[in-house]
Amino acid sequence: MSLDALRGFDMLWIVGGAAIVRAVAGMSDNAGTRFLVTQMTHAKWEGVRFYDLIYPLFLFLVGISIVLSLDKMLARESRPTAVIRIVRRFLLLYAFNFVYNGGFLTRWPDIRVASGVLAMIAWSYLFAGMIYCFFGRRLKVVAAITVGLLLANWALLAWVPFPDFQLNDQTIGALAEKAGSKEPAAISAIVTQRAHGTYEPGHNLSNYLDYRYLPGKLMARYFENQGLLSPLTSVTLCLAGIFAARLLLNAEIAPRRKVTWLVVAGVAAATIGWMWGMELPVVKRLWTSSFCLVTAGYSAVLLATFFLIVDLWKFQRWCQPLVWIGVNPITIYLLYNVVDFPKLAERLVGGNVKEAFDGIATGLGGLVSASVSFALVLLLVRFLHQRRIFLRV
Repeated sequence: MSLDALRGFDMLWIVGGAAIVRAVAGMSDNAGTRFLVTQMTHAKWEGVRFYDLIYPLFLFLVGISIVLSLDKMLARESRPTAVIRIVRRFLLLYAFNFVYNGGFLTRWPDIRVASGVLAMIAWSYLFAGMIYCFFGRRLKVVAAITVGLLLANWALLAWVPFPDFQLNDQTIGALAEKAGSKEPAAISAIVTQRAHGTYEPGHNLSNYLDYRYLPGKLMARYFENQGLLSPLTSVTLCLAGIFAARLLLNAEIAPRRKVTWLVVAGVAAATIGWMWGMELPVVKRLWTSSFCLVTAGYSAVLLATFFLIVDLWKFQRWCQPLVWIGVNPITIYLLYNVVDFPKLAERLVGGNVKEAFDGIATGLGGLVSASVSFALVLLLVRFLHQRRIFLRV
């Protein structure tokens, strides 16, 4: 249950939890509420805020799910069957990513096809699943692969040269005029100077590769938050989840000692990540190796906390709403994109009703609206849970 509850806790902030925190902060402007609002937004570039942990934690939990699902499949069926299932899930997630990003709502080249949240989950799941499928019983090999991927990301960003120009409208416009073309290949060809080891927004190897090779519309106009290099390190979060799952399933280790190991490993990973960050900045938008180590460490500590409270101490009633969300995470993520729950809430408590609440206390109408929106989400996931409807990919 702790796994479902933690997954639900992770998704909670995307489907209304963060909006409630912002609404509460809107009722009173002070140092505490400003801190909460800051934590409910992504860091502009370097650093880690609470909201930056949501995506890495989900990938960490994907790694745990890989062990739980593939162990059963490999025991009952063959490895080729497991490989087919991994590939099928990868393709489905990629298809969902395309729909989530708008599908054919717009015309080419304004279609976002090659990247996105679900796309990177798909790639991370594919690579981690294959690694576990072939090396799952040889954890030393999995550990070596994990370290190798982290070092590879650092080596590429630090040492591989790329054309030395800034990815912004002014620079691209001037270079396009000089090249006589807006094509990335033509613009890159006229820049003779090279740079490496830079980690500034729009001026690093990862962003350049996105600009040069990713087709279609990009989130940041010239580059992505989940670009071509990102799966190289995002998969390590799944691999960290695999290690956590193997620890939890080890019957030879006492449950409370498992909690200790998770906390110790988590603190160690986060510490190493922050220390590495002095050389390789902790940047979510680049998914640097240091960022992945820091967030893998935080994820392990959160897992230890939920495992202790929910599964060992058996305090479980409080987390039932989290479980409702956690057993249908992809479903509610997609539905929240298709169904405008905040706008639906406005139909119920907007207009004069919202004004009436604001008359009682400044910002109370916004809090009521955000709370109703989240309540609608909870009603939906509770309905699915009660009817035993679990939509799997």
